[in-house]
Amino acid sequence: MSRPVLWVNAIGPAVIGMWLAGSLWDWAALPLLLWLTLPFNLLIYGVNDVFDQDTDALNSRKGSLEGARIASSEVRTILIWVTATNVPFMAWFALTIPAAALAWIGAYILVFLFYSAPPLRFKARPFLDSLSNAAYAFPLVFVPYALGAPPVWPAALGLMAWSVAKHAYDAVQDREEDRAVGITTTPVLLGVRGTAVWSGVWWVVATVFFAWVNWPVAVVNALIAGFLVVALLRRPQPATGRRLYRYSIAFPYVAGTVAGIQLVAALTLGRFP
Repeated sequence: MSRPVLWVNAIGPAVIGMWLAGSLWDWAALPLLLWLTLPFNLLIYGVNDVFDQDTDALNSRKGSLEGARIASSEVRTILIWVTATNVPFMAWFALTIPAAALAWIGAYILVFLFYSAPPLRFKARPFLDSLSNAAYAFPLVFVPYALGAPPVWPAALGLMAWSVAKHAYDAVQDREEDRAVGITTTPVLLGVRGTAVWSGVWWVVATVFFAWVNWPVAVVNALIAGFLVVALLRRPQPATGRRLYRYSIAFPYVAGTVAGIQLVAALTLGRFP
């Protein structure tokens, strides 16, 4: 239910944020890093499973590492565990980290809750479903703030744009199931080809911001994003999005590794301010 294969999307930016704050390791970051494993992912994906029962029932991807297929009788148990695993961390953060970091953490939680939950339910609002996923980049902001350092804004803005693109791209594979239950997502509204263009534009924006910080990351981002967009445009069908999803999952691992190796080397050699 907590989608372990996708944990990198939360803990990855947090680790990069710690490194961008100037430390290979900072014990003050440990509670944040622990929270961004099971607890936070259970919060966002568990709540998503609760409110997506109708579309998940039609989706062949569910019931696997790509997400649970739950019964209505499980809802109470899920919400209890979401609360039990997250509230202690929230209490600790309230006592130990600066207000700026708390504000960004609060926004992070609220955006992901209301992606799935009414009354806002961004998932069912075209463009907002995609734009709300910019929140995946928020650890690049609140982790430095929590450690007393300023965020590297081009990196954070680049990852925000990247996340907008990736959400819409990944949602292409669920287009028919979402349309069948009356959910109008960005792919439902724009179609597969239009969504490929939408994602491509945001990945171009991300590449520009990444180039401002680190050109190897920008090059890798452009190459992988270009491959994904062109492949989808050549065969603009939900089945193509489903086939390419494995490469989309690998995208943050590859790009993050390129960034991470350079940061670790720079910090180790004392060449990172």
